[in-house]
Amino acid sequence: MRSGWLPAEGTVVCIGETMAALAPAPAQSLETAEHLRVSVAGAESNVAMYLADLGVPVSWLSALGDDALGRRVRAAVGAAGVDVGAVRHDPERPTGLLVKEPAGTRGGVRTRVHYYRGGSAASALGPDVLHDDTLRSAAVVHLTGVTPALSPSCRNLVERALATPPGERPYAVSFDVNHRPALWPPGTAAGVLRDLADRADIVFVGLDEAQELWDAGLKPADVRELLPRPRLLVVKDGGREATAFSDDAVSTVPALRTEVVEPVGAGDAFAAGFLAGLLRGLDMPRALRLGHITAASALRVTDDHGPLPDGARISRLLAVPAREWAAIGAAGDE
Repeated sequence: MRSGWLPAEGTVVCIGETMAALAPAPAQSLETAEHLRVSVAGAESNVAMYLADLGVPVSWLSALGDDALGRRVRAAVGAAGVDVGAVRHDPERPTGLLVKEPAGTRGGVRTRVHYYRGGSAASALGPDVLHDDTLRSAAVVHLTGVTPALSPSCRNLVERALATPPGERPYAVSFDVNHRPALWPPGTAAGVLRDLADRADIVFVGLDEAQELWDAGLKPADVRELLPRPRLLVVKDGGREATAFSDDAVSTVPALRTEVVEPVGAGDAFAAGFLAGLLRGLDMPRALRLGHITAASALRVTDDHGPLPDGARISRLLAVPAREWAAIGAAGDE
């Protein structure tokens, strides 16, 4: 049953930067590859594309350069079923770019990412984005901790989105901490991200990033003590489990076992699955399951966005008894 504070109707609106991404083919080195694949990479658009895959009406708000890469990014996100009608093209600033440098490890692929996003079109986003007509029909607005690190105006955007107290907002605000150390001046991220997260309605944070930001000894319950105000807090413990804290319940659901090809994008996929579960009216354990199912799709590919299981398989996975869930492989074999 849908939570009473979540609007009964409306879209999800994801706001944030998406870049063009270049990467060599699987098993090839960036130094020696003769060809690079072009894809898109952005936390918020990842969430938007997975939400569209799950049948949730979703829009993406951002800014891109008035350039070939910007048009390619917009077309790719739109082709995934996301409404991109409100995306701006900036004639003076470029589309951001990242380059992936994969390296094989015993556990799969470890990827180093090089960012070329300084002065990008999205870094000039500001609070005026929140006046876009798209937000008038929003049930949820999804933001991440990447955006406030990009520029003062981007930080003002997130601050403004969270300025209205919960209960007085026309939509729920979802916030993924998504700590990217390279984007923050030393010593600044911990306080800013904790303050922003504690003002949101729904918060996602990895246990590892919470430990890196706030205290190496934190357990999921300790994170809840640090962030007591969100209506829902989801603490993701890597490939082990995820725990959701609400005002009156705590739910922990183990992750699906899956071979990890590359972990990039899995957190965004999890957030999309969980939000889709909430909007479908699933109970908390099954919303967490849908998060894990969606995350497994990202873990099995080198791109940020991978194919979901078919709807019938997802339904079967959501329906199995709790005692059977942990024994199910990522392929969904019952």
